[in-house]
Amino acid sequence: MHDHVRPAAAATAMRATDWPAPAIQKAHERSETFGLCASARPDYEVLSKPGLELKREQNRVLCAHAMPVMESLREQIANTQSMIVLTNAEGLILHSIGDDDFLARAEKVALRPGANWAEDRQGTNAIGTALAEGCAMVVHGDQHYLAANRFLTCSSVPILDPYGDAIGVLDVTGDYRSYHQHTMALAKMSVQMIENHLFTTTFQETLRVSFHSRPEFLGTLMEGIVAFTSDGRFLSANRSAQFQLGMSLAGLRAHTLSSLFQTTSAQLIDRTRASVDPHLMLNLPSGAVVCARVQFRHASLADGGRPSVAQHAAQHAVRAPAREEPAQTPAGLSRLSYLDTGDPQVAAVIAKVRRVIGKDIPILINGETGTGKELLAQAIHNDSPRHAGPFVAVNCASIPETLIESELFGYEEGAFTGARRKGALGKLLQANGGTLFLDEIGDMPYALQVRLLRVLQERVVNPLGSTRSIAVDVAIICATHRDLREMIAQNRFREDLYYRLNGLVVRLPRLCERTDLAVVIQKMLLRESAAVADRAPLHVAPDVMALFERCPWPGNFRQLGNLLRTAAAMVDADGEIRREHLPDDFFDDLRSSAQICALERGAGAGGFVPESARLQDVTASAIAAALARHGGNVSAAARELGVSRNTIYRKMPAVEPGRGADDF
Repeated sequence: MHDHVRPAAAATAMRATDWPAPAIQKAHERSETFGLCASARPDYEVLSKPGLELKREQNRVLCAHAMPVMESLREQIANTQSMIVLTNAEGLILHSIGDDDFLARAEKVALRPGANWAEDRQGTNAIGTALAEGCAMVVHGDQHYLAANRFLTCSSVPILDPYGDAIGVLDVTGDYRSYHQHTMALAKMSVQMIENHLFTTTFQETLRVSFHSRPEFLGTLMEGIVAFTSDGRFLSANRSAQFQLGMSLAGLRAHTLSSLFQTTSAQLIDRTRASVDPHLMLNLPSGAVVCARVQFRHASLADGGRPSVAQHAAQHAVRAPAREEPAQTPAGLSRLSYLDTGDPQVAAVIAKVRRVIGKDIPILINGETGTGKELLAQAIHNDSPRHAGPFVAVNCASIPETLIESELFGYEEGAFTGARRKGALGKLLQANGGTLFLDEIGDMPYALQVRLLRVLQERVVNPLGSTRSIAVDVAIICATHRDLREMIAQNRFREDLYYRLNGLVVRLPRLCERTDLAVVIQKMLLRESAAVADRAPLHVAPDVMALFERCPWPGNFRQLGNLLRTAAAMVDADGEIRREHLPDDFFDDLRSSAQICALERGAGAGGFVPESARLQDVTASAIAAALARHGGNVSAAARELGVSRNTIYRKMPAVEPGRGADDF
């Protein structure tokens, strides 16, 4: 059992006063919730050699692409008292290389292969926090939660597979006294190399378009790469392509080759074959002209150019796309109608949204990560009078604070060091005539909120370094998983901006709160069945469906989508998904919530709870028992039950938050 976190210990953990971002503050709060003590010994548990080899084999493709890049990076940072670390998606260290003397120091805090550096094990640290936040993260010295780790400065960047899912982290760690600001830039470039290699390997049997506005950047890390089927259906795009096209992967899935590059696949292939010059000029939806290189294989085009699930699993071992909901809409069917799968909460949301579409009323979507906020925003756009215009998505949490202003508002030539020679349109101007989706609006820097408010009120944009005011016509949809009212009370979000954005506020329920799970699963499986020709329709065994209904689904639709794709790759010829086709972590989720979930479903430790028993009563009993076992330590009880501390406070009003630190 972890030590109790007393107020003094919590204060020690938070002694750094000038946080570079709210993410560090949140990470410390999570560390406390996990029941960690700042003065405790780090988690020294390390996998056995056979266990580590198994993990490396399971991540063979990631390691194969990452290791050469890590060796190149080591040459650039040699003799700097630092090391390079590669982890899997759970924060388990697979490989580490670096200066021998620093590797020896790092081993003293278990920063070595086989150790897990997830936040619930090591508290706030760049690896675990980057995975938790889903973005690059620097954790410097005293910002580490555990005192034992405060001699480190770590720069971590999540590695995404070709479908946008995190499959690992590349981390550069060194002595905090020798930290260099360029370290993060090197880490990001290295990750971009790894991701581009993974992308081209995964989609080598498809029609690929590599492009950039400047021909000299083709063939470099800066080129955008988009993969299509032979008939022009979108498959995926790398990070540079998403940036240049001004859309996220979710937004791009609604497009085709024709809508993105103003040409059909047949025309593009004919132009490539007929041209002596390997480069073509293509038009983007924004009106920009880019230089492009087209690559395709005749064999892949003969069969539609669509890699099968089995091919990906056997040849590439890269996870399938994690979409929050079915992303493709049948022809002629409204996207909102497609998302309406029978849950009354979702139906109520859709009914409200339909009433305000096209009436210049901003929409604010609340909901946990993975509940489908961006897909709802895309559906609103597709059903609106602006559907022919662009849908531009901006994740306010994923853009560095130093770049988000130029990303949103654009800039003129020479506005700052490193700016493009001819300047750049910001996201607001790219969305002109269409819809701007501001995801995770709660993570927008406070100083920029006043600029956004002015744009929304005056409908004009002033690019950085320019004296011009450019009129802009956009519909605004925002989304967040945060409590913006609480942030207002903490002076972290502007009240005037909040009331400008919340014309209509809707909340998407968590997956475990919805009543249409079976319908959603059926739709997802129909899409997976269509992905592989001549395969029996996929279906779920009754006992597995019962497990699905009991699962708390902490990852919501992202978790469900990944699970179904994994199972679809493993099923037998009959197409039935059985227990043996489910990943181990699914059963871990079931076990971690057993104290509450099993009781709420009517299964007690020694038999069955009568159906007349009130769910809140059995839930309260489970919480009370956990609190008793942990001497009133709410953090430890929450960790055992697999719920947040807020859930315990909500279910047990007598447990008062703020009484010291779990002081009962």
